[in-house]
Amino acid sequence: MAHESLVHIIDDDESARDGLAFLLDCHDIKTKTYPSAVHFLEVVGDMEPGCIITDVRMPEMSGIELVERLKGLNIPAPIIVITGHADVPMAIQSLRAGVSDFIEKPFSDEAILEAVRAALARQQSRDELENERERIAANLAALSGREREVMEGLVEGKANKVIAYDLGISARTVEVYRANVMTKMGARTLSELVRMVMISRLRG
Repeated sequence: MAHESLVHIIDDDESARDGLAFLLDCHDIKTKTYPSAVHFLEVVGDMEPGCIITDVRMPEMSGIELVERLKGLNIPAPIIVITGHADVPMAIQSLRAGVSDFIEKPFSDEAILEAVRAALARQQSRDELENERERIAANLAALSGREREVMEGLVEGKANKVIAYDLGISARTVEVYRANVMTKMGARTLSELVRMVMISRLRG
């Protein structure tokens, strides 16, 4: 899993970022390094999926400022903040800004590896959910207006006869539309259909 994602390391200290990259590379975790938050923001639109590790104390733009910028850009990648000058207010500020972990220097190899693996696992789960949501959205778009009306009735738990009454059509016609909905959505059971509709309504 980890080797399929990329860890983006942002630190103005060359030895620190190279050392961290070496550690992760040795554990089959791909990395890419950046000397500043500004450099990273220049390419963030084309960044490969994965997670971000950023130092707090950097010239031009701090790690916390970077987190806020990424939040404003709706970048969903998990962020790990590291610092040699940790204090409680800074940790709280980082967590409120949406970081997935906050690690104080000096940290053990295992501590950073555990944080990275957890972040990558969260990112993978998020990516899988987004892929499923896209598939469901495409299937929903293939439904006709009447099929969507029947589907909404099914999701609300209505019986075929009730849906037929509401729509002014026969129960037999509802059965036909129901079969079409199940086929187009790729749902084997009503519970699967309900789950798909719920996922389509989620907001990432």
